[in-house]
Amino acid sequence: METNFTHHQSAHCENGVASNLLKHNGLNISEPMVFGIGSGLFFVYLPFLKVNHAPAISYRPMPGSIFNKLANRLGLKIKRQKFSNEESANKALDENLKNNIPSGLQVGVYNLTYFPDEYRFHFNAHNLVVYGKTATDYLISDPVMENVTTLTHAELNKVRFAKGAFAPKGQIYYPIYIPKDIDLKKAITKGIKNTCRDMLAPMPLIGVSGIKYVSRQIRKWPAKHGIKKANHYLAQIVRMQEEIGTGGGGFRFIYAAFLQEASVILENEKLKDLSQEMTIIGDLWRDFAVNASRVYKNRSTQEDVYNTIADELLEIANREEVFFKKLKSAIS
Repeated sequence: METNFTHHQSAHCENGVASNLLKHNGLNISEPMVFGIGSGLFFVYLPFLKVNHAPAISYRPMPGSIFNKLANRLGLKIKRQKFSNEESANKALDENLKNNIPSGLQVGVYNLTYFPDEYRFHFNAHNLVVYGKTATDYLISDPVMENVTTLTHAELNKVRFAKGAFAPKGQIYYPIYIPKDIDLKKAITKGIKNTCRDMLAPMPLIGVSGIKYVSRQIRKWPAKHGIKKANHYLAQIVRMQEEIGTGGGGFRFIYAAFLQEASVILENEKLKDLSQEMTIIGDLWRDFAVNASRVYKNRSTQEDVYNTIADELLEIANREEVFFKKLKSAIS
């Protein structure tokens, strides 16, 4: 039992699943366009919520938000289901496959056997596509992997019903309606305005303000928590930035690609210039990650390393503040 599904590798799982499912259903839309229209660029710091014994930090909105906003802005209809038990979840998935419907799933990462060990930890907001089934395995198109792969029936059940924060509860989703006439210009503009609003929000833990807040906290961590815990917290920032769905730097590169596409569709040269500016900011995020990793691995030769790292993050925040103000002006 196998659907005629084409696997395309992507940088981020939810964007990739959305793009691949829509392409399968006749709507040729790129990963960057999914990300931009779905307002995938975000930042939030939640010191009162611990993940892996460190403050929660996210460079993206809630799981499912990107695809839902994309659908809303393009007039698509997406069916989503969650289940209380494995039997009903399997029945729904198998029925879809029988009807030639590849299906997106939200799963936990920890028990994904095809992931390298260093990437397998407790994170329940990963996305993949199941496009077929054999007597022993489900056929998997995981967009962050180069090629298609498989999971046994038992392995898929385990990741579909992973426990903890954002427990997927067997979630399945797939498009059921795509209109013939889609207003990309309107959807792109809405997506950009939403992202600017989020990143410039006057709230201390969100967007640019949130990045500045984290910069201030980094300066305090060594004295407040000791070097060991400070290093663990710093490692959490980098892990969420570079390993969980390409977060900080990677998302900036995807957004730059989106602005490049958007500049052509909207016939707006300002977006092309801003695309180049966002690429530079993405490079700064990557530099920050490299320098921060040297600190928590005790390989840095710099003096006053925590203040130096905090200065780098503050510079990024200041640049993003200027950037999103210019972007907001460019599409107003």
